[in-house]
Amino acid sequence: MTITTDPTDTRTDPASPIAPRRRLDFDGVAPAFSRAVSALDDAAVAEADRAGIEPLIRELVRLRASQLNGCSYCVDLHSRDALERGEHDQRLFAVAVWEESNFFTARERAAFALTDAVTRLSETHVPDDVWHEASAQFTDDELAALLALLVSINAWNELAVATRGWRPKLRAA
Repeated sequence: MTITTDPTDTRTDPASPIAPRRRLDFDGVAPAFSRAVSALDDAAVAEADRAGIEPLIRELVRLRASQLNGCSYCVDLHSRDALERGEHDQRLFAVAVWEESNFFTARERAAFALTDAVTRLSETHVPDDVWHEASAQFTDDELAALLALLVSINAWNELAVATRGWRPKLRAA
């Protein structure tokens, strides 16, 4: 994931009392680490390519993890990326409530369950039933690639939420 922002833009709407101010220009202060996280993300995408993980599943699990972590920048980014890859807007809106939605395949549901468990690791410890369902839908290569994507997006989410370093821009309708 490549992140580009205007370092002087601390809020989407500077007049808004609810738009949080940027806490830290992480890219500027820790550029080597930021490049390393970007390289980690590139490696995760390469693993997903190698394993044959569908591009829409990639974006949907990144979106789901970002929703759970409260990362507005990544929710915006991966929603737009999914739409650009042909995702139906109704399915995209339902990612937040995937367990209650009938829009997703068994494979996607297994990916979401794994995403939820890995993203909430300290609470779930990735239960055996979640792992077994994922392994019934994905090969070992695909599972490794999914884990790589999840580690990467959770790292980006942690940096973005902690620093409020990247904010989405509202686009004209």
